[in-house]
Amino acid sequence: MIDISKLPPEKALSRLIDHAVAMGASDLFIVSNEQHIAAMVRHLGIILPISVEPLDVGRRILSHLRNQAGMDLNDRRKPADGRWIYKADDGDSVDLRINTIPTMYGEDMAIRLLIRNQSLLNLEKLGFDPIQLAEYRQMITGPGGLVLITGPTGSGKTSTLYSSLMQLNDGRHKINTIEDPIEYAVDGLRQSQVNPHINMSFAELLRSVLRQSPDIIMIGEIRDEETARTAVHAANSGILVLATLHAPTAAAGIQSMRAYNVPNHFLSVALRGIISQRLLRTLDPASRLEFDVSSAPGTFEDVQKYLAPGEGKKLYAPRPAESNQMTGYTGRTAVFEVMSMTRDIRTMIAEGHTARDIRDKAIAAGMLEFRNAALLKVARGLSSTEEVFRVIPSEVLLVDG
Repeated sequence: MIDISKLPPEKALSRLIDHAVAMGASDLFIVSNEQHIAAMVRHLGIILPISVEPLDVGRRILSHLRNQAGMDLNDRRKPADGRWIYKADDGDSVDLRINTIPTMYGEDMAIRLLIRNQSLLNLEKLGFDPIQLAEYRQMITGPGGLVLITGPTGSGKTSTLYSSLMQLNDGRHKINTIEDPIEYAVDGLRQSQVNPHINMSFAELLRSVLRQSPDIIMIGEIRDEETARTAVHAANSGILVLATLHAPTAAAGIQSMRAYNVPNHFLSVALRGIISQRLLRTLDPASRLEFDVSSAPGTFEDVQKYLAPGEGKKLYAPRPAESNQMTGYTGRTAVFEVMSMTRDIRTMIAEGHTARDIRDKAIAAGMLEFRNAALLKVARGLSSTEEVFRVIPSEVLLVDG
């Protein structure tokens, strides 16, 4: 915990932001309680407290942040959004995307921390199994069609989108993006940001982008029927469309598109593939605990064919934390389902089969579903079983193909 109670508000706020950036946090939260104001960060997907301050100190910090973000200092009764480009201690420029809402004891601020000029990961570094990576590369290098990336908020979908575009951004394709917000500025991409205040929605921007003669379109998120139907139309006209969507599994992405009234036939023709993902924390290799499972050879039986010699002999777990800042984990890796479009799956989509039936068909055809993809992370010592159960819903893990 850090003490900022004796600092002026501008220095206190800088201390909080610098601490969050140094930790590698994705978000900073400043929340109002009855007798104090608390600051917390989201680090590796987990909320950690970093400071608790008296109300008067906290309110001065919140007012200073409002001022820096160009937000109204006098009206705290309504939700508001703001933005501030902050220069961190290490010299990085940090794009702060700020949202505030009124609560029972004051206002709560959520601050998204986006490091400008941060290096984007290559596809190889995201966490794909080699077989999955080969399938996904084939999906995104075709001459047109729709590729969907599904998962909950905070599952790394945007990072996968950007990594995909980095591979495609070779100067020979015209690539347009539609984002909310633009998280990374990338040379060579024609990037546009949604602005609901002037009625510039995903659907409105997408219609305009189609008149720009793009080869590839990235849609930050499909949120409504018009965007979904227009994306499918664009994909069927020969444009490669990459988009994210909220759905728990790859096959469930089909049901989500149906919920937006996309006709089965057009969807079956447009789709090149769907991937779904979650983020698992990775164990600290220097401190992780290990347990011999050689006496239980069936532990990794379902994924044995994917393992290298020597893998799958031990289970690993995080060492018990000595403080709330020490979790036994040092980073995150994505775990994926990659569902390619076979002739049978296209037929099932066109005929209106359920997402469960389509998923079963994909698994029978060799798709590495979440359960086994996560089991591989455990067998290779990258993550723990407790982390898998924390991140991936049990109903997804228990589906037996």
